Amino acid sequence: MKQMRRLLVWSAILALGVSLHAMQGGQLERVTLEVEGKGQIVIEMDRARAPKTVAHIADLVQSGFYNQQRFHKVVKSPRPYLVQIGDPASRTGDINSPTMGTTQPSTKIAYENTGLKHVRGAVGLSRLDGNRDSGDSQFYITLDSYPFLDGQYTVFGRVVKGMEVVDKITVGDRVTQASWSR
Repeated sequence: MKQMRRLLVWSAILALGVSLHAMQGGQLERVTLEVEGKGQIVIEMDRARAPKTVAHIADLVQSGFYNQQRFHKVVKSPRPYLVQIGDPASRTGDINSPTMGTTQPSTKIAYENTGLKHVRGAVGLSRLDGNRDSGDSQFYITLDSYPFLDGQYTVFGRVVKGMEVVDKITVGDRVTQASWSR
């Protein structure tokens, strides 16, 4: 009887948490990246805090935009920093070209102050230097905590599965498929 009561209490708490999340407009949206030869990365996106960014990235994922793209920026030295994807030229272009990472579609997404921090596994919208309202298709995943980036870039999600895959990524690793789900 005591165990049954405990189970009912925990079920009610869980249901209340889910209901509160839904009432606050929270929708669990995920992007899954299949990285060739390495595994799967699952990113949970926070539409309640970054509605424009999440809507834009979700649209790009659903259109197949990230399929066959390669990670064009990987910084791990002198300490782990980030991996970045989203330049459509990375599908077929010279991954070591100095212009790699400069191509984006023409949409510009304004900075959204989400309050989310640049901790290990944070996912942020890349942008042009000096213009935090210039984000588009490129995003990065941080490999460690970097508080100096807070308030400069829109953090719109976090890696919830596959950080060990992110840690193995090198320049040129290919995303064979990106998918979106709720």
